[in-house]
Amino acid sequence: MARRIQPQMTDEVATALAQGRPVVALESTIISHGMPWPRNAEVALEVEAAVRAEGAVPATIAVIDGVLCAGLGAAQVERLGRDTKVVKAASRDLGACIAKGRTAGTTVSATMRIAALAGIGVFATGGIGGVHRGDGMDVSADLTELAETDVLVVCAGVKSILDIPRTLEMLETLRVPVAVFGADAFPAFYTRDSGLVAGERFDDPAQIAAARAANAAVGLGTGMLVANPIPEAAALDAAGIGATIDAALAEAEARGITGQAVTPFLLGRLNESTDGTALAANIALVLNNARLAARIAVAEAGAGVWV
Repeated sequence: MARRIQPQMTDEVATALAQGRPVVALESTIISHGMPWPRNAEVALEVEAAVRAEGAVPATIAVIDGVLCAGLGAAQVERLGRDTKVVKAASRDLGACIAKGRTAGTTVSATMRIAALAGIGVFATGGIGGVHRGDGMDVSADLTELAETDVLVVCAGVKSILDIPRTLEMLETLRVPVAVFGADAFPAFYTRDSGLVAGERFDDPAQIAAARAANAAVGLGTGMLVANPIPEAAALDAAGIGATIDAALAEAEARGITGQAVTPFLLGRLNESTDGTALAANIALVLNNARLAARIAVAEAGAGVWV
């Protein structure tokens, strides 16, 4: 059996992990495919700063020239943000990226996989993938990765372009613990309330860390999803953003845009249609998630819980 690959780490990340200090993984498709240049690189560095401000070490995950990386330098962040040849990699794509020496921004599933290889247990992102609207067979690899990889993922819910109720049903089937921080309602990315009630509510990051440790202790073997509602001041009007998403989805279908190209197209359309409001909301929720993930990682490290 092939030996597991050890991701290349910055000295900061490697030292923190060796000393048992809190580390938070961050995905890189937000840089390569989620936002326009130069705002994408600026936001990536702002998110890293938010993690540091809470007492944890950020580890932005990517594939650089076929090398799995946990922690990036400023030049690498700029390359991901400016180079149009950077691809988008889910976990299934990592082998091909390594073999062909590709540079890739990592999705939730790929970031989870690389974080786990590096020994990083907490990960902050924007929103996770899920079951697509209208086609129950079109399911993101994010869900199966959550079912198999013991990494806690902090997000603002399921991406609102997806079928949120069916995604939550799928997560239940896959035995993935789902919780909401500080609210009873499961959020819907741009809005704080999807109309669905979460399975669990936690109001204390330390309690989330304890729940994750207990999941590991009983041998659950899955990740854990923590939905963190977008800050109220940044939340969008549910009816307005819903209509905008429906229109963008219809345009994508009419133009034959499918697969991994759908999300970047929709994000671009939403930003254009809302005069930048959707982008501002996206940035606010990513920063909010990074802060919470850091607080959970700090609680884990302080309690000696490092799983």
